[in-house]
Amino acid sequence: MLADSCSMSSPERMSAAIATSSDSTHAIERFLREVERRALRMAEFATANRDEALDLVQDAMFGFVRHYGARTPGEWSPLFWRVLDSRINDWHRRRNVRGRWLGWFERGDSADDEDPIAAVADPGEPGPLARLADGEATAALDVALRALPLRQRQAFLLRMWEGLDVAATAAAMRCSEGSVKTHLSRALTNLRSHLEAHR
Repeated sequence: MLADSCSMSSPERMSAAIATSSDSTHAIERFLREVERRALRMAEFATANRDEALDLVQDAMFGFVRHYGARTPGEWSPLFWRVLDSRINDWHRRRNVRGRWLGWFERGDSADDEDPIAAVADPGEPGPLARLADGEATAALDVALRALPLRQRQAFLLRMWEGLDVAATAAAMRCSEGSVKTHLSRALTNLRSHLEAHR
């Protein structure tokens, strides 16, 4: 094999390298196409805003390819979800900081000023089109998932929806396997409680 590679001319070696690179690129593209819809859904649960979710998923995909694209395909799934998890956590931190600072500047002196809390859309309300498309059960599940604390929701979606095992979920969430089990157990308890009340 080594003798064959030494006997190849420079253009032949270059075309072989391009073919390998092209195969790797196609594999990454295929992987990203497979996870993009679920990733977008997960980001929407976290942000309650489709545009923000699209930005987070796109940013996560770029970061994943830049930092982990050279890894083996078997490693990609937990690494991608770890990158998305980081982007979601960063988004929440930025939002909290921005909210603290903007709160000081947006206060009005007039009693007629509109209450900013009243103007915020209810993230638990899926909207009429989603209710028609998904039905009442799916809408109830959406509301229940949005009501979960962030870490419980992530553990549930990665384990139950994405199908990652406990170790891969722990790697994606950057926590211990015991923490994953605790978050998942609490998420299931909360979801059962919410959905039983809905029925």
